[in-house]
Amino acid sequence: MTRPNNFTDQKTFRAAASEGHTADANDKTIVVLGKNMRPVDTQLYKRRWVMLFLFTSYSMCNAFQWIQYAIINNIFKRFYNVNSFAIDWMSMVFMLTYIPVIFLAIWLLDKTGLRVMAIVASSINCLGAWIKVASVRPDLFWVGTLGQFASALAQVFILGMPSRIASVWFGSQEVSTACSIGVLGNQVGIAIGFLLPPILVPNVDDVEELAYHISVMFYITAGVATLIFVLVVIVFQEKPELPPSQAQAQARSLSPDQYSYKASIGRLLCNKSFMLMVLTYGLNVGCFYAVSTLLNRMITEQYPGEEVNAGRIGLTIVIAGMVGSLICGIWMDKTKTYKQTTFAVYLLTFIGMLVYSFTLNLGHMWVVFLTAAILGFFMTGYLPLGFEFAVELTYPESEGTSSGLLNCSAQLFGIIFTISQGKIMDKWGTLAGNIFLCVFLLIGTILTGFIKSDLRRQNANASCDPQRGSVSIPVCVCVSVSTVHLFGGGGVLCCMAAYFMAVLEQTLNPLKGGVLPGSVAV
Repeated sequence: MTRPNNFTDQKTFRAAASEGHTADANDKTIVVLGKNMRPVDTQLYKRRWVMLFLFTSYSMCNAFQWIQYAIINNIFKRFYNVNSFAIDWMSMVFMLTYIPVIFLAIWLLDKTGLRVMAIVASSINCLGAWIKVASVRPDLFWVGTLGQFASALAQVFILGMPSRIASVWFGSQEVSTACSIGVLGNQVGIAIGFLLPPILVPNVDDVEELAYHISVMFYITAGVATLIFVLVVIVFQEKPELPPSQAQAQARSLSPDQYSYKASIGRLLCNKSFMLMVLTYGLNVGCFYAVSTLLNRMITEQYPGEEVNAGRIGLTIVIAGMVGSLICGIWMDKTKTYKQTTFAVYLLTFIGMLVYSFTLNLGHMWVVFLTAAILGFFMTGYLPLGFEFAVELTYPESEGTSSGLLNCSAQLFGIIFTISQGKIMDKWGTLAGNIFLCVFLLIGTILTGFIKSDLRRQNANASCDPQRGSVSIPVCVCVSVSTVHLFGGGGVLCCMAAYFMAVLEQTLNPLKGGVLPGSVAV
C-alpha cells in the first residue's frame, strides 16, 4: 500500500492503521500493527536450557582468553621481554576490536539469526586459541597478539547475545533470569581466568620451564574451545517452533522486509532514555574492565610477590558478581522494578569502589578480599541489569542492536579508563587511579537517576488478558527513513507525525484489555 510523499494523505494512513496494513514510500516504511489480534499460542521448551548452556560455555571460554594475559602481567612481560603496557593491550585489544566490528555483528544477527552467530563466534574463538598455542617462544609475541585478536573478534559476536537468547527462548517471567545466566557464563570465564593462569604458570626463573607451563595453559584452552565448537555445530538451534511469550510473538509477526537496520539504529539514537543508558552502562562496565585489566598491578604494587592472591581476588570479585547477577535477575523477574534496581546497584557500586580504594593499602589481605567481594557483587551484578533495562526501553527493536550499542560504549570507556588509570598509577600511585574511577562511577549514578522507566516490553506482555480470552496488542509504529532524513528535520517531523496519529487513533478507539492510550513504540 503506497502513500504519497511526506505523508500528506492522512486518510490513507488512518485506513492502513485501522486495517493493520503496511504503507511504503521509497526509502520510508511505516509499519502499523493491528490493534486487536487473536491470542497467539506460546510454549516453553526444555531444550531452551541446552541453548543457554551452550552459549554460556563458549562465552566462558572466550572470557577466559580475555584475562589470561593480564592477570599474570609481570610473568608474560618477562617471558616476551616487553613492557606492562604491551601486555595490557592483550586485554584492551578485545575492547578496541569490538567498536568497529559490532555493527557488522548486529547486521549479521538480524539477517542470519542466533545459530549462525553461535557458529561464527565459537569457531573464531577456537581458531584464536590454537594460534596462541604456536606463540610459546620469547620472539613470537606477535603470534600471541594475532591469536588474541582472533579471540577478540569472536567476542564481538558473543557479548550482545544474552538478551537475544533470553527473548527468543524464554518466557516473560524468566527473561531477566535467563539473561543473567547468559551473562554469568562470561563472568565464570573471567573468574577461571583470574584463578587458573597464576596456578598453571608459576613465576619461575627458567625460561624453558616457563614456556612449558604457558604451553600447557594454551593447549587446555584450545582443547576446551574445540569441544565447545563441535557441540555448537551439532546441537545449537535457531529458535523454538512456538514463541515463548506474547512479546516474542509480536516480534515474529514482523517480516524481514519491514525491518530496516539503519533505521533501527537511528531510532535508538533518538531515544533519550536509551542513550543515557548507553552512557551510564559504558561508565560502569568500563570501570570494571579497567579494574580487571590492572588488578595484577594494583595488588603486586601493594603486596609484592602475591600474584596468586591477585588472581584469587579477581576470582572473588567475579564470583560475588555472579551471585549479584542471579539475585538481581530473579528480583527483576519478580518485581519488574528495572529503574529502581539499576539505580540502587549503581549507587552501591560507587560506594563499593570507594571502600575498596581506601582499604587496599591497609596491609591486610583479608580486608582486600572482603572489599573486593562487595565491589564485585554490585559492579559485575550490574551487567545483566543494564542489558534487560535497555531491552525494556527499546522494545520492539532488536535486542542484539541495543545490547551491541551498550557494549560498544563499554569497550570505548574500557580503553579510555584502562590507559588513563594505568598512567595515573604510574605517576601518582594506585589510590589516585582508583579515585579516578570513583569520579566517573559517581557521574554514572547521577545520570542513571534521569533515565525514564518506560517498560515497553512489559507493556506488550501485559496487553495479554487471559481472563477475557483476548490479546490487545498496542499500536506499534515503526518509522524507517533514510539516514539523511532521519537525522534532519524531515525525519523528526515524520516520527512526530506518526506518533501523534497513532496516539489519536488509540484515543478515538480505546484498546480492550486495559492498555492505556499512548503505549506506542516509535
